[in-house]
Amino acid sequence: MAGATPGAQSAGRSPGPPEPPNERPPFLLDFFPLEDATQTRLSRFFDELRLGRLMTTRCPKDQSLSWPPRVVCPSCHSEEMEWVELPKGGSVYAFSAVLAGAPLGMESEVPFVVGLVDLDGVPLRLFGRIVGKSWEACRLGMSVAAEPFELPDGRVFYRFRTEP
Repeated sequence: MAGATPGAQSAGRSPGPPEPPNERPPFLLDFFPLEDATQTRLSRFFDELRLGRLMTTRCPKDQSLSWPPRVVCPSCHSEEMEWVELPKGGSVYAFSAVLAGAPLGMESEVPFVVGLVDLDGVPLRLFGRIVGKSWEACRLGMSVAAEPFELPDGRVFYRFRTEP
């Protein structure tokens, strides 16, 4: 057919307005995990995070603390993991400013800061977004606190907020 839009006729659709863009990035590019109990055995992490508690798992057999939370101990392979609350406070071990080339869906948020945070009193270093100060004002050793935040689609995740 001369002049027809490729694919429009074969799909059985008449030309019309384009469909609105999907609000969520494609699954393989989505940085935030699925949280529902039907999708992960770690749904308790997200349930507790929604209540303001940062949790992980510990193996009761060898006492190893895991991050991220796990359903099997990476040391002894036990499946008898227990949930424990982590401290919210910590200090910045390392950070980087994202000034360009942000991941899909985060382009409008540039510039922003990501970093590694040593949690107070536990041998864990967590990676996450750091908010509350511009990237120019961030410093190594700066105090931060973990906090939950809600994503536009209703899921929840954590980030670190700088302390005054």
